[in-house]
Amino acid sequence: MISTVYDNNRITIEGNTALAFTDDVATRFMGYHWNVQRVGDANDLEQLEQAFATALKEDERPSLIIVDSHIAYGAPHKQDTSAAHGEPLGEEEIRATKARYGCDPDKHFYVPDAVKARMAALRERGAQQEAAWNTRFAAYKRAYPELAEELELMQEGGLPEGWDQDIPTYPADPRGVAGRDSSGQVQNAIAQRVPWLIGGAADLAPSTKTRLTFKEAGDFQKDSYGGRNLHFGIREHAMGAAMNGMALMGLRSYGSGFLIFSDYSRPTLRLASLMELPVVYIFTHDSIGVGEDGPTHQPIEHLASLRAIPHLTVLRPADSNEVVEAWKVAMEIHKYTRGERGPVALILSRQALPTVDRSKYGPAAGVKQGAYVLADTMGTPDVILMATGSEVQWCMAAYEQLQAAGIKTRVVSMPSWEIFEHQPKAYRDTVLPPACRARIAVEMASTFGWDRYVGLDGRIIARADFGASAPLKDLLKEFGFTVEHIVAEAKALVGRN
Repeated sequence: MISTVYDNNRITIEGNTALAFTDDVATRFMGYHWNVQRVGDANDLEQLEQAFATALKEDERPSLIIVDSHIAYGAPHKQDTSAAHGEPLGEEEIRATKARYGCDPDKHFYVPDAVKARMAALRERGAQQEAAWNTRFAAYKRAYPELAEELELMQEGGLPEGWDQDIPTYPADPRGVAGRDSSGQVQNAIAQRVPWLIGGAADLAPSTKTRLTFKEAGDFQKDSYGGRNLHFGIREHAMGAAMNGMALMGLRSYGSGFLIFSDYSRPTLRLASLMELPVVYIFTHDSIGVGEDGPTHQPIEHLASLRAIPHLTVLRPADSNEVVEAWKVAMEIHKYTRGERGPVALILSRQALPTVDRSKYGPAAGVKQGAYVLADTMGTPDVILMATGSEVQWCMAAYEQLQAAGIKTRVVSMPSWEIFEHQPKAYRDTVLPPACRARIAVEMASTFGWDRYVGLDGRIIARADFGASAPLKDLLKEFGFTVEHIVAEAKALVGRN
């Protein structure tokens, strides 16, 4: 069970915590049904030891140990001051503090012999505990070889053999399947082969389609820890923190919500990126495609802001087979990011996406390169249309019209900028040849960032403002997300008006 120490030194950078904080922390956490203890003096080692021992015995509730302490303890002029929080003590204060501790003020980087002996004893204790653990695990491995192998795979970040063999493929279909729906199908197929894939949603599983529905999945509850569907409630930040904790223990964790609510997940998502944890975020309702929900629920700047986070890989698939490949990338992300095991954000549509006929156009496996040629022309293209997600379908329709008009056109599906940037320059230049400067990017999100791909001569069909509340068809026409607009912009670029 979790045990947490609350350092109650009553000091912040601006001054005493009473300036802005009057909560009764103990009562608040008792209201959460935590086991709450208080140690009145951080230097009372016996009381601390007793509190830790009590917490270790608690197997029903998490524990909070509130420890009253003094910031800069022993510093004669800066103890219990905000100055000790945000700036160095200074040479004279350090000398005075050493003298108060009974240390030689003239010795620097000095470690007393008693401290060295204590640390040596702790190292020995740790070595003994590790040896005991290894002996226990060896016995467990002999008794339960298959379970032990799974545990070792988890700790190594590996996957079982055949983990992807039940993943569906999707035939060409002009009506198609919503990204969130195909994602749920793929996720369930993977989860049945990877027992340590576990997660849930921030109260939105029916909408994000992230519930594991096979018989053995079940719900993770207080009295049923075997369930694999977690109900995080309306707590995006806490969901991300739990995902990170599970990933640190070797589990493959995922969480989901609407893309607009990714803002609430940002601190823990950023920490996952900083620690390079292979968690999977599933963000649905990915654009102004939510229509009448209006600008409060229509993500605009979110894709750009997620793409700006280092070590985070963003994937926005254009059809169900791209969703399949996106999940494959997410499960083995280190293969596509030069060894990094950072988090992945799958950006999925609420509306149906036509399933591309892969016998006529480029294979969906191109997702593993981040961007790939989906539809092409003979020789060097006159114009390149590039897009992500649901917008790819309009580029494909525009492609047919432009080709018929004698304008040599290429369509590039670009689900992941991050993975594309990891590709060799030679590959990137084959997808986006420098000689073709007539380029159009289409995305129902912020224009931010697309200029690096369209260049100085290209056009960006995107949003520089928020959305609006209206039926989707009206929004698309109003904001220029139509085949006709793409065709007109392409003809203007190549001088064929």
